[in-house]
Amino acid sequence: MKQVIVMALLFCIFLCEGCKEEDYVYPSVVTEFIGAQTNNDGTISQLVADDGTIYSVLQRDGLGGLVADTLYRTISIYEPITQENGKGNVAQLYSCQLVLSVNPLPASDFKGNIKTDPVDIQSIWLSGEYLNMILLVQYKELSHLYHFVDEGITSDQSGTQTLNLRLFHDRNNDYEAFTKQVYLSVPLKNHLQLLRKGDKIRFNLNTYKEGETYREFDYQ
Repeated sequence: MKQVIVMALLFCIFLCEGCKEEDYVYPSVVTEFIGAQTNNDGTISQLVADDGTIYSVLQRDGLGGLVADTLYRTISIYEPITQENGKGNVAQLYSCQLVLSVNPLPASDFKGNIKTDPVDIQSIWLSGEYLNMILLVQYKELSHLYHFVDEGITSDQSGTQTLNLRLFHDRNNDYEAFTKQVYLSVPLKNHLQLLRKGDKIRFNLNTYKEGETYREFDYQ
């Protein structure tokens, strides 16, 4: 649990060069949740999209210093670049920020009560083998803890299965002074092998606006 929180605070790469000319044209960039793969030197060398597309990252300063041969879950701003020979996919990476993405754990693995302090939902969506979300959290200065609870798979009379997940959020008694966006991504790879087409994925969470609520998705 401590390792998860430390990871969420460690990784942030941001490179933005100021533009002094008023007629500067910004590149055509994509902003999305995506995997960032490091090479054996701990440098980001590839972006791995949820649809399986792999981009080779053009190298520049500021992409190193990470754990070698590791796939990080990130929200990244990048520019896909068309190569003249038409072979392979290349990208210029402008910004890359860690998204907390840890495997859900059963309730028995958490010490004490499951914390479900409220958040608000900006968006939640299913993409590839991940359930992604942007949450709006009230905070002031203390660290909040996040995780995902695996509440098991249930079946209805028709045989449709539902994977039940829950947001763990401990606001650590922080004051509710400001609103910030929190990016989270639930890895589903270990669960999808248990589901069939037409089954459901339900994510439960406590919110300010709706109280206890959920978002449900069809497994394709």
